[in-house]
Amino acid sequence: MTHLSVNLNKIGLLRNSRGRDYPNLIAMAERTLQLGAFGITIHPRPDQRHATYQDAYDLKTLLKRFPGAELNIEGFPDAQFLEVVLDVEPDQCTLVPDDPNQLTSDHGWNMARDQDALRPVIAKLKAKGIRVVLFMDPEAENMALAKDVGADRVELYTEAYANAFGKDGFDEVLETYQQAAQAALDVGLEVNAGHDLDLQNVQALCEPGRIMEVSIGHALTVEALDLGWNNVVKAYLEKLA
Repeated sequence: MTHLSVNLNKIGLLRNSRGRDYPNLIAMAERTLQLGAFGITIHPRPDQRHATYQDAYDLKTLLKRFPGAELNIEGFPDAQFLEVVLDVEPDQCTLVPDDPNQLTSDHGWNMARDQDALRPVIAKLKAKGIRVVLFMDPEAENMALAKDVGADRVELYTEAYANAFGKDGFDEVLETYQQAAQAALDVGLEVNAGHDLDLQNVQALCEPGRIMEVSIGHALTVEALDLGWNNVVKAYLEKLA
């Protein structure tokens, strides 16, 4: 079974758009965990336009009531982000090479360029007992470098997969992802995946059993407008079982 971590950034965006604590992100996290999700993900950005650093602390408190469930905090490892993560001590930290002004994540780490900068960051996180994940493009040849800098997992950036789903050439794109996942497993890394995954495309990616966890937020929130939050979370859990 592939674990489902629900990204609540869009809930934070809705909350922040009216200056009220509505919808309440922590209440939605609790509801999501009660439905059986394995974990909660947030990606606080410097402008805190959706998830905030305070959300990280509040979610850590909530997760204490759900033994076995995990908190994953994603983001670019600038000084403020690292200060919060090292203080909160989530179960998992996914490092993403975001520019602060990016609308959303759109590429993985350039390991040839970034490995020296990543090593001390990863070491600090692991010294706190935090599992470290690197956001990576599906390039099999770079998985050994991710292992070498100390990562525990990679998260495959799946926009190309989602864009190809249902179109000519999809099988070749899927094979690229499967090869990258296998290359990661071969060097001792576990594999997560995320970005633009939805109810239609998630199962094909996860069926071979190489993907440990998926992080899904935007599509899940949009699908919930039609189907309802509870129904959508349950549908993902069924597809990932």
